[in-house]
Amino acid sequence: MARSLDDVTYNYQHICENIARAAQSVGKTAGDITFLAATKTVEAPVINHAISLGLRYIGENRVQELLSKYDAYDLEHASLQFIGHLQTNKVRQIVGKVDLIQSVDSVKLAREIARCSEKLGLCTDILLEVNIGREANKSGVMPEALGELLDQVREIPSIRVRGLMAIPPICENTQENRKFFDNMHDIFLDIGSKNIDNISMDILSMGMSDDYEEAIRCGATMVRVGSALFGARYYPT
Repeated sequence: MARSLDDVTYNYQHICENIARAAQSVGKTAGDITFLAATKTVEAPVINHAISLGLRYIGENRVQELLSKYDAYDLEHASLQFIGHLQTNKVRQIVGKVDLIQSVDSVKLAREIARCSEKLGLCTDILLEVNIGREANKSGVMPEALGELLDQVREIPSIRVRGLMAIPPICENTQENRKFFDNMHDIFLDIGSKNIDNISMDILSMGMSDDYEEAIRCGATMVRVGSALFGARYYPT
């Protein structure tokens, strides 16, 4: 299935306009919001076309897919991040290749990232993933356990917490969405106000193709947009 580069161009411009409008509505600018493209199932030439338009952040969900496309990405002009569920036995395959791991939800995973980073003489930036909807089928630490995770992770060398990430439940209306986004923003601000050593609240990553504008209005600093940019995901048989 070939993706139309003209469609990607149009979608990219449209999303940038939406981001700017949503940011302006809450007293921010487009420059305050990081537009990250979720690139699962998207071919490297299409990703690179989006980068040529001005896209500066891309995120992969799967380790194997990231590795298969790694040499083809235009990483001279874009930052590569990992945004999917990460198993500890695959950490060593991506540390040093990605600039940020967004989906850390356990001390065990944080320690493995740190161990692999130390081996390479690196300090890896991470986000802590919060299961804000308390969904059994999703990863992420429960909100009430986040404080304990922060206390443990902040003592681990070779990693640096840069903020939080969440994938709220799919909601039927904006009000339901807002409830989860507002809750995440409150948690984000509360942690930031405590000035915890080795814990920065620079990034609040939430909002995807269907709800990124609302996420921005609720305080997101990064949105992860995939199908709205590249079209429907295509899974080869």
